Amino acid sequence: MTADVLPALTAGARTAAHPAGTPCTHHESVLADRRDGTVVRHGDTVAKAHAPGTDPAELSRRLELAAHPALTGILLAPLRPKPVDLHGRLVTFWPYGTPVDPQTPEAAPWEAAATLLARLHRTPAPDGLPPMRGPAKAARAIARLRTAGPHPAAAPVLRAWAALPAWARAEAPMPPAGTLCHGDLHLGQLVRHPAPTGPWLLIDVDDLGVGVPTWDLARPAAWYACGLLPPDEWTRFLTAYQRAGGPAVPADGDPWRALDVTARALTVQTAALAIAKSVAEERPLDEVQQAVIDACDRMRAVPPELAQGPTA
Repeated sequence: MTADVLPALTAGARTAAHPAGTPCTHHESVLADRRDGTVVRHGDTVAKAHAPGTDPAELSRRLELAAHPALTGILLAPLRPKPVDLHGRLVTFWPYGTPVDPQTPEAAPWEAAATLLARLHRTPAPDGLPPMRGPAKAARAIARLRTAGPHPAAAPVLRAWAALPAWARAEAPMPPAGTLCHGDLHLGQLVRHPAPTGPWLLIDVDDLGVGVPTWDLARPAAWYACGLLPPDEWTRFLTAYQRAGGPAVPADGDPWRALDVTARALTVQTAALAIAKSVAEERPLDEVQQAVIDACDRMRAVPPELAQGPTA
């Protein structure tokens, strides 16, 4: 985040939270400050500066969708229907919701996440919605890996990437699933609203669009396949999605033929970002990051079209 944007973003959150002339007793807090966006909270209002180069028309369309009555109870609705420009960055405003507590993994809302996904996937996609950006996000991770400089762990990750179908690498259109997708599902994309004990809702519309619904199940599937998500938690998530009528996988039987390609893609994306961050921060890979890279190395043993289980 550039030095001039963060103070302006904080001021924008303060202005959005209070009518003109209203005394303010709240403190600001930076909830996130990453390459793809910065998020600031002031009281019950959250302001997000989106990534440089974000398409204003596509972001506006995604905001309209998040505010649509058909998505009530699924997506957190924005406070304003359009983004605003702030020092060349698009900014949106949202109500604050209580996030998942990373300190209590045993309370992770896997069932809620899966049920919300199933409801999202079953909602008819309106005309004019941009494509879901999951594959594009994976491609950006690979670009970061390639520009980070040499690293001994990069080779198996790039081999696994090259083995994916072109659509999963954002080099060809996605298969014509036409399903409404979140595009970047993980537990950090859920909040309780109204805070602190309201129902769980999905947040972050940056990657929302029409696409292949298995992409939204791919991160937990990849973690399970890599041994990072316990089998019982994966079963809770998958079963809840199936019971809620989610269309991405069969209602019963082995789901892996549907999930394998996207789980591989998210494994590669995670590994690529891990290496890029390791190089940038001049630190070694940790055990979790190495496990994901090792999974990329194992992928070459079974090509995606022949996989029938968690080969990652």
